[in-house]
Amino acid sequence: MRELRPQPPKLRRRNIYLPYDIVLNILTRLPVKSLMRFRCVSKSWNSSITSPDFISTHLNNSIDSRGDGYVIHMPCVRDICSSSINTKRPVCTVALDRTLDTISEVRIPFHFPFGCAQIVGSCNGLLCFATSAYCIYLWNPSIRIFKRLPNTCLGQLRFATLGFAYHSENNDYKVVRISRSPFSAPVSSHEIEVYTLSSDSWRSVGMTLTTDVLFYDKNYPLPIPLVNGALHWMSCIVEEENHRRRMIMAFDVNSEKFKRLALPDGSTDENIFQTFLSSFKGKLAFITWARSEQRGTQYSIWVMKEYGVVESWIKLFAVPFERVAHCTAFMEYGSLLVCYINDRVESQEFKFVLVDIETLHEKKDLDIQHHSYVATFMESLVLLDGANVVSY
Repeated sequence: MRELRPQPPKLRRRNIYLPYDIVLNILTRLPVKSLMRFRCVSKSWNSSITSPDFISTHLNNSIDSRGDGYVIHMPCVRDICSSSINTKRPVCTVALDRTLDTISEVRIPFHFPFGCAQIVGSCNGLLCFATSAYCIYLWNPSIRIFKRLPNTCLGQLRFATLGFAYHSENNDYKVVRISRSPFSAPVSSHEIEVYTLSSDSWRSVGMTLTTDVLFYDKNYPLPIPLVNGALHWMSCIVEEENHRRRMIMAFDVNSEKFKRLALPDGSTDENIFQTFLSSFKGKLAFITWARSEQRGTQYSIWVMKEYGVVESWIKLFAVPFERVAHCTAFMEYGSLLVCYINDRVESQEFKFVLVDIETLHEKKDLDIQHHSYVATFMESLVLLDGANVVSY
């Protein structure tokens, strides 16, 4: 008689159940690439991941847990963005903020029909691009979605400056366009317009100031800075007897009203070649490029320690250069990307270095060969729930 082998004990399967709200909480903490794949798990997962509440929660979690910052940069020379763009689109490079070490490269998925493109700004992983004729796009490379903005309500005006901002009160995004005449005439109320992503439309806004204002489009190639919920432009107030006084015009994105901010005392004189506005660790920064008291030139960085308080301007750093050094970008955490022009020592026409404004240490051998637009960057799901968007 054949001997029967003992059967292994049967294990009871336990039904493991996680409440859906816990599942969602876990999903809001995952990388964007994983979430884009998980949309295929079920209709309910896809519906949840593409909902505005999920996108907002995921964004907040990403901001809270973010370590080192990232930037995205793109060449701003015309041989890169020329008429041959139909066969070759520009390439953007994602890099570490502090070192500019390359992480990845992404090719822009849309065409620019009117020439060279620029990065207008970046908010929460959403990038704003425009051409010289102001064909404007919003693009989130993390989720491979973009959209072209509708025609402006002012028509195709040639001379204009653009700013891109996050509207925190409504969890929305806005593009501000200020058009001006080629003859530096003061801006009137009908020459300012705002695009709102939620309504996908433009509308004109006015100015409540009694004096005439001239907006300068001289922050190139730095984007118009968004600080404390406002976009900031260098400008000039035209007073009596055509006297002009330089100052900063701040456009509050929430109230859609302008206010004036005075420049720091002693920050402007006849030795200054150029001025910029930027953001430094979340505070408004004013940067001047001027002749140095010694040999060469220097960049001076002023920071408004308490927003809106003129007396809180403080000159934090002075960065000297013996050679001609043109500022291409200013990083959020305190580095200048500069271009040495006609570097005879190393027989290069252009040489790019990253200078730490605190230690003055120079990082050379960068993967940058051209003047570039540089903006902050992070991965997000912003625009995933947008209307009239294109996926690729």
